[in-house]
Amino acid sequence: MPFTFCTFAAMSNIKPSLAKGTRDFSPQEMVKRNYIFDTIKKVFKKYGYAEIQTPAMENLSTLTGKYGDEGDKLIFKILNSGDYLSKANTAHLSAMNSNALISSISEKALRYDLTVPFARYVVMHQNDIALPFKRFQVQPVWRADRPQKGRYREFYQCDVDVVGSESLLNEAEFVLIYQEALSNLGMTDFTIKINNRKILSGIAEIIGKPELIVDMTVAIDKLDKIGFEGVTKELIERGFTDQDIDQLKPVILLEGTNEEKLSSLKAVLAGSSVGLKGIEEIETVFSYVNGLLSASALKKPDLELDITLARGLNYYTGCIFEVKTNEVAMGSICGGGRYDDLTGMFGLKGLTGVGISFGADRIYDVLQELKLFPESAAAGTKVLISNFDREAELYALPLLQQLREADVAAELYPSSAKLKKQMSYADDKSIPYVVLIGSDEMQSGILTLKNMHSGEQQKLSQEAIVALLKPQQ
Repeated sequence: MPFTFCTFAAMSNIKPSLAKGTRDFSPQEMVKRNYIFDTIKKVFKKYGYAEIQTPAMENLSTLTGKYGDEGDKLIFKILNSGDYLSKANTAHLSAMNSNALISSISEKALRYDLTVPFARYVVMHQNDIALPFKRFQVQPVWRADRPQKGRYREFYQCDVDVVGSESLLNEAEFVLIYQEALSNLGMTDFTIKINNRKILSGIAEIIGKPELIVDMTVAIDKLDKIGFEGVTKELIERGFTDQDIDQLKPVILLEGTNEEKLSSLKAVLAGSSVGLKGIEEIETVFSYVNGLLSASALKKPDLELDITLARGLNYYTGCIFEVKTNEVAMGSICGGGRYDDLTGMFGLKGLTGVGISFGADRIYDVLQELKLFPESAAAGTKVLISNFDREAELYALPLLQQLREADVAAELYPSSAKLKKQMSYADDKSIPYVVLIGSDEMQSGILTLKNMHSGEQQKLSQEAIVALLKPQQ
């Protein structure tokens, strides 16, 4: 089959390429990616979360309307099978109106995130799960975004959510999950930002524009990217007045400690019950975090109240989170929040939820740039056994199996070849050890173990080689 494929490719004259915003992953990269996934999953499990998976495809109706207008534009739609245009709305087709046409030619889409599919899962399996239901999920998602550094069209999310619990202890534990997981990955300088959508609603309320809460949050969420002047321009375009912006400015540019910010907000939002409720929730989360860390060896997180944090997603209703590294020029590497009304969109009312997500691809780029991957994260085959002829191959088989049963990643070179070729293979795969088996070694039972890094060679028995290479408990 490989030869058939190569012949076909040559005949077709088609140069292979990747779709923009997607990547292949080499064996070495996969070892590092799995290191990230395994590290994060271990923390999730420690906090009582269990793993589920959902399909890559969802019904388009499941996803649409959950992410705001800007998010909906980034959903990858899947054309219906067969002659999809035969069932297309002819009026919309003639008018070249793609937005109106999509509902008649596309019924499915690639998932935009893991949270909405999770909400759908909860509604469909509500009779089979115990509440509160705590799950984590590590799977790819797709967004029709403009590819750039740290931003891909296909990328993995590592989500952890709980539904059926109103306790703000969940939010506090998410702060610790962020802190522990990222610290375990070797990151030391990152900021966990927190806000509350109720505070943002209160701000919109006191300036008399509660109906423009979404427009306001979408605009101020871009403060880091476009600056205050850019935010001002966008707010004007979205229906806010100069007077509104004068009221918003001291809030958007709020500075000081978390306590000082909360004190200022209490004065500003004194006339808004929903805004004061948001402040109360933030204070409760801070108190839980302090309580959890009172007898903990975990480093105290850099937790910052950021009023401009809005996440830009319609379904958040309470606390919202974002994590940024301070060591690499990169967008947010984690995010999340509470979404009390999400399952209600699927017919299950009154079920609150809260969750966070780790951006595994961005975290990979950060660890790569900071050289934080441990040597073990790049480990593949640990030892290669040479193969000079049929007799040496048969002699090596028992040793090969002994090494594998001792949890040593081992290979036997698959055919007899010159030593130089076999050593080149070991170098190309960064295999640290090679066992050389020639006629002298077979006769004496003492084999040659070569360290490929130092060039040192040792004469050892098979038992001694296994003992030396076996992982230490």
